[in-house]
Amino acid sequence: MIEQLVLATHNAKKLAELRRIMADSGLEVQVLGLDDLPAYPEPAETEFTFEGNALLKAREAAARTGFPSLADDSGIAMDVLNGMPGVRSARWAGPDSSDQQNLDLLLRQVADVDDPHRTGKFVCAMALVQPYVGEHVIVREMPGRLGREARGTNGFGYDPAFIAAGHDVTNGELSPGEKDAISHRGQAVRAMVAYIHQLNAGDDQ
Repeated sequence: MIEQLVLATHNAKKLAELRRIMADSGLEVQVLGLDDLPAYPEPAETEFTFEGNALLKAREAAARTGFPSLADDSGIAMDVLNGMPGVRSARWAGPDSSDQQNLDLLLRQVADVDDPHRTGKFVCAMALVQPYVGEHVIVREMPGRLGREARGTNGFGYDPAFIAAGHDVTNGELSPGEKDAISHRGQAVRAMVAYIHQLNAGDDQ
């Protein structure tokens, strides 16, 4: 039975999202963020896959706190760049690069690519680590293509230039609710909440 868990992040929006989805699903689990706990040295994201980095962060949180811990890693993978930026998405223009610098660099790199070949996807891996119990990883994707310019002020990162499959506007032009319904992260969070529901239901039987 999971009654309390840690989401290994300082991001208040991610914390609020998980709490909201859990509440909407009827799952009564207390979710703590890293700001709610004594600080510890967080691991560098040194793995070469989204799954690896998510597990790395969740394992560290579980080891440091003793609580079941969740962590995620996500990014954009362009087909024409053989899946890059991938796990380097947040640091594509350099270790201290801003979202705008990362997006500007990616747009320059594919500027000469014809529209039909500007395809790619957002990927989110979410890992749950339960001390002395086990690990579970969920991966979800949002396919689409990269536009030629940034449009819209919603979202963050590569959202203003990414057009999800089946849409003709960028993620930056979608409302937060519209994006959450189709996004890689929204899908992963909902799937993980459903998995925790199953775990707790099994413990109740």
